[in-house]
Amino acid sequence: MNNSIGFSKQKSRIIQISAFFLMASFGTIHAQTIKGTVVGKTNGVLPGANISIVDADAKAVSSLDGDFNLLAPKLGEIHIKVEYIGYETKIFPLTIKEGTNDVGYITIAPDEKKNKDKVNDIQEVVIARPNALTQSKAYEIKKNNNAIMEVIAADAIGKLPDRNAAEAVQRVQGVAVARYHGEADQATVRGTPFAWTSALFNGNRLPSANVLGNRSFVLDVIPSELIQFVQVSKAVTPDMDGDAIGGSINFITRTAPARKTLSVSGAGGYNTFSQNATYNGSIVYGDRFFKNKLGVILSGAIWDRQWGADSFDVTYNTASANESQRKSISTVMMKRYMGTRRTIGLNGGLEYKFNPNNKIYFRGMFNKFDDIRPVYESYVDYTNTRYQYNFRYSHYQTELYGMELGGEHSISSKLNIDWMLSDYHTKYFLDTPPANDIKGLPIATFRQKIIGGFTNLSSDGKRYWGFDSPNGIGGEYLDYSSDTANPNEVMNADKLLLSQLVISKLDNNERDKIARLNVKYDLNSNITLKIGAKYREKDRNSSFGYNAVFVPTTSSLLSLSQLGTTDAPKGTAFLNGMNGDYSQYVMNPPTKDQLFQMFSPEFLQQNNFGNFSNSETNATSVYTGEENVFAAYAMAEIKASDKFKIVGGFRNEITRLTLNGAKATKEGTPATTVISESIVESNYNAFLPMLHLRYNFSPKANLRFAYTRSFIRPNFGDMSPGSSIDNTSNPFKITRGNPDLKPTFSHNFDLMGEYYFNNIGILSGGVFYKKISDIVFSDTSVMNLNGTDYMVTQAKNLQDSNLLGFEVGINKRLDFLPGFWSGFGVEFNYTLINSSVEVPRTANGVQYSDKTTLPNQSKNLFNAILYYESNKIMIRLAGNYRGKSVETINQNLGPDYYIWSDKNFTIDFSASYDISKKVKLFVELNNLSNESLRLYMGDNKKRITSNEWYGSRGQLGVRWQIF
Repeated sequence: MNNSIGFSKQKSRIIQISAFFLMASFGTIHAQTIKGTVVGKTNGVLPGANISIVDADAKAVSSLDGDFNLLAPKLGEIHIKVEYIGYETKIFPLTIKEGTNDVGYITIAPDEKKNKDKVNDIQEVVIARPNALTQSKAYEIKKNNNAIMEVIAADAIGKLPDRNAAEAVQRVQGVAVARYHGEADQATVRGTPFAWTSALFNGNRLPSANVLGNRSFVLDVIPSELIQFVQVSKAVTPDMDGDAIGGSINFITRTAPARKTLSVSGAGGYNTFSQNATYNGSIVYGDRFFKNKLGVILSGAIWDRQWGADSFDVTYNTASANESQRKSISTVMMKRYMGTRRTIGLNGGLEYKFNPNNKIYFRGMFNKFDDIRPVYESYVDYTNTRYQYNFRYSHYQTELYGMELGGEHSISSKLNIDWMLSDYHTKYFLDTPPANDIKGLPIATFRQKIIGGFTNLSSDGKRYWGFDSPNGIGGEYLDYSSDTANPNEVMNADKLLLSQLVISKLDNNERDKIARLNVKYDLNSNITLKIGAKYREKDRNSSFGYNAVFVPTTSSLLSLSQLGTTDAPKGTAFLNGMNGDYSQYVMNPPTKDQLFQMFSPEFLQQNNFGNFSNSETNATSVYTGEENVFAAYAMAEIKASDKFKIVGGFRNEITRLTLNGAKATKEGTPATTVISESIVESNYNAFLPMLHLRYNFSPKANLRFAYTRSFIRPNFGDMSPGSSIDNTSNPFKITRGNPDLKPTFSHNFDLMGEYYFNNIGILSGGVFYKKISDIVFSDTSVMNLNGTDYMVTQAKNLQDSNLLGFEVGINKRLDFLPGFWSGFGVEFNYTLINSSVEVPRTANGVQYSDKTTLPNQSKNLFNAILYYESNKIMIRLAGNYRGKSVETINQNLGPDYYIWSDKNFTIDFSASYDISKKVKLFVELNNLSNESLRLYMGDNKKRITSNEWYGSRGQLGVRWQIF
């Protein structure tokens, strides 16, 4: 394609320019430039440090690696001043010579002043407890950054029981997470839909192999131990990716330390649901060689845990032609998960400084998440008057691996460039059954007819919850009983007959190759210009929804008891969160080997199973995609005065997307299905102007304003030309693509204030507003095909919407209290969000609109932490709250049939004790409140669609800082 050729040329130019600057920079003569690295006496490199020349208008801020570049106004003797929150201000003389003046490492020590009455400046703080220093890094990065952002450092992550990347950010002001079987796996900024928040690794968006083709990366694959910093940007700048309406979360991996380090940790624990053990361990090694020119970092982590969850799920007859019966119950499913999860992460990095002006680096990582979860599903099917039992053995595998090579070069005292080339690949797949050509999720379905029918039906013969029933019959879900007319007619392994075998294929992978170049020029001490470009080539392959379906062609069916079975999983009592005894729905399932063997050609032939796979659906559920993006930006940083800074510019992103799939059409008389090639092309341009203003009232207080335009690209799965079908659920489900989807754009306005306390704390707050166009939502409707109901999901665009929010946060050490009580502190942040979107509907030929909130958007979010810190002890009790949010919009039936996620509040606890300066004992406890996850339909939280319980977990361990 011509577009691909054009993009290839643009990519080649970026690489050629990078190589030219790399070769040219080594012989460049500099004026008088001061370079160095700021490090803490006991706390490694210090990012965000303020470096200045006394009695001169020359200032710099250290990078995430602690490096700085400062232009000296004259030759001869000057005095350098280094300031950092929580550390002593350091002033030392330096004789400036022509060219580059390398001062090496500048070591500053924690401020241990005892007389608090003499504290007058933010840099002169009292550090009575070393744990406070971990937050000083985050606050310095936040305070000096051009973007509106929140920051957490690796050592701060370690204070709470957050074992993956998503859980690490859930404490940040304005961030909410989604939980999957008790573990956070996605994060969103300011409660917006998860796809509106971009997950970045070292500044680049991660590829995603999400099962439905979503762009949001599933973060449970990344152990938190591999992360050095997390930057949550709420208003981006032109040098950052623009596809971030909610914001971006940048995970920065560990880099080479300033001095030799080796630390290990290990822990063992217990899961109250599965009643089994868990363990995790990590190791970090870093050092420098060849007179500190070569830096090395190696880190690894493993987390292995037994887990489980129970779920009570309900579907309703929303497709009924009789409107009064649409809230009657179709099926009730009682489900248990009981499995093993293992997360492994490896991270390595090299850094080589040729001289003070030239540095290159290499980073590589490998992450693997194995999710083994046998699933046991027991249905009561009121529509077909039968029991159904499904057993499936799933071993979901997620891999993320890749590498990046980059460099930073000072071409002159005013001109600096940095470049990077990266290649990252992610996979999400199933590799079972091992002996089959088709790999996927094997599912065996057994059915048992209920001869005597049901009691507790309403006057119209349907099953309801009592509050929906025409005559108040049905009770509530926590007291559920199937109410068969014959009490002895229960699920029975002798009567559950093998009725269907399905392999649901899953094999998604995505690869991103990126070239990036930034050029920075200091026009003078008050104006800095910056331009840059990025090229990304994305390739995606997706096979999801391809089902091999086998159904017996004889009336002589095998019963569950005739197969090789094993004991049902143990753990806590089944559906322990409800009020009844549900042990009658627990069956001894087939063994794993028996399940796999049932899909062998010999078993299928011997037991008269025919292949009833839907060739139409299978052909249209597979697609490949290629997306090329070329982005360029220009921006200026203007120091209008000592207190006022302006950052303005624009970013332009050109997107070229091609999806190759298949579509099914009906042709001829009689009509036959014809499968033909289908190509979807979507080309668009995003011009994104941005303006940031920052006014510093004092060294401790500032006010920020930002206007930004950002956007979000539609998900691949939402635009795919075909459809997929799930005929193992009840009712069956169809997922369709929509090739006509448009990208979503937003005008964003932010006003934020920050005040930094002397004792390392902060008070912040502000308001934000977003004007959004062409938002994408998931529309759910029900259609009847040949007498069978199908739940159909398809993405669609809505018209304009808006979001208005307020947030406030405080972190305050209560060191003004006497004695023991001075060790206490509080951390609290709260976000209030109101959004409005109109959903167009048509009823009886009349068009109108319903108003609702944005999907996944919670009105209320807050984190509350009470902590105690002393020289040896750290204790934290943390609460995380996310309010209710609409998850699925039913455009056809309206708000009474929207699916909502209920409010969720979890309580976690962590504590540590320093046995010595190098050895720390710690304990971590999750979900002490035993909170469950709840989804419901319409305006009544008791009209449940899903309630899942997963228990609590905890561990006890030790960390050893060897050196």
